[in-house]
Amino acid sequence: MNAEQIAQEKLERILTAASLKEPDRVPLELNIDFGFKARWAGITVHNLFFDYEKAHKALLKTAIDFPIDFPPISLISSGSLLGFALRDHPDVSRFLFPLTGPMHDILGDTYTAWPGRELPVNAGSFQFLGGEFMKQDEYDKLLEDYVGFMAEVVIPRAHRSLRKPGSAEFMATIARATLEGRRYADFLVAFMKDLAELGYPRLGLAGASVPADFLGDFLRTITGILLDIRQVPAKVKQASDFLLKLTLENLPKFKEAHFTFMPLHLNEYLSPKLYDEFYWPYLKRIINESYNLGRKCLVAFEGRHDAHLNKILELPKGWGIGLFEKTDIRKAKEVLGGHTCVMGGIPPTMLLNATPHEVEKYIKSLLQDLMPSGGFIIASSTAIPAETPPENIWTVIKTVEKYGVYRR
Repeated sequence: MNAEQIAQEKLERILTAASLKEPDRVPLELNIDFGFKARWAGITVHNLFFDYEKAHKALLKTAIDFPIDFPPISLISSGSLLGFALRDHPDVSRFLFPLTGPMHDILGDTYTAWPGRELPVNAGSFQFLGGEFMKQDEYDKLLEDYVGFMAEVVIPRAHRSLRKPGSAEFMATIARATLEGRRYADFLVAFMKDLAELGYPRLGLAGASVPADFLGDFLRTITGILLDIRQVPAKVKQASDFLLKLTLENLPKFKEAHFTFMPLHLNEYLSPKLYDEFYWPYLKRIINESYNLGRKCLVAFEGRHDAHLNKILELPKGWGIGLFEKTDIRKAKEVLGGHTCVMGGIPPTMLLNATPHEVEKYIKSLLQDLMPSGGFIIASSTAIPAETPPENIWTVIKTVEKYGVYRR
């Protein structure tokens, strides 16, 4: 088969599993840490995040040497508050939604940390720190003028180089960041082209956030939003309703996306009562709206989601994929089998410490238990660290190819 045919086969494998059916083989996804990719290519993690040419070669080498079904993660960036502030100007905001290492240098943001800057040069990845850029008594200002509040209050607080709106430094910084965002976009286009030539599918993802997660990640910190839910619950609900409206308006714009991707952050921190009141209605609405658009969701249920597992059954059958981090994957399949495609099952700590024989035994057992009747994607539950023996990753790939086949 040529590259296009291989890519189509992989895409059909993923979409078939997501539709609760049995593909030819269980799809495989491995989230390999940036530290591993840099080490494998013989460069520093700092190089990977700050030199697009070296990043391209490193990411491509890993994609070749450790072949999987999902296109390998190429986004060497975090999320930027600038993109949210300029959401009404998509011709510019599309270059400013990502926050790369070089853009971190330009903007002087205080909510991320990077290898070779605030972190050691070979730290496994960048870190999203967050920050309190909105006070508890400022919810009304956010609701009265979202764009104005973000641009005039939040952005200056969050970026050292943008502390003086309207100044020459402010305008020059925005211009530099936009140009850098364009360079990053060019890097992504070139890399995705090379991935396609290797036989990886173009798996389009639309991004979305549960409103409480957005508030906690970008404006109030996790601690702050948890306090707000208890101290000013009405304000949190008003802000969540407003942010949900913005999210729903944005969903139809991603016409070519296969999935709406949502990583969940607060789910593990909320009691069932608070989850049902401040979190689940919004998550459910985003998933349902995506489903109504003919698009499935890929939701990363981070942390331990056991207390809220049964809630997922309220969603339409075949709504999408649930990636589980700490929730036992066998329990998830037991509860959700035939309703939700379950994804995960490979703990990176096992790959880090086990022998290849132990890895093969573990993966084989996982496949035997979870692949019957379809609706299962085997994947690492979190990023596979830099120190992981390459032999263990190859063992996963070979074992899935050998024992994950539904029909020959």
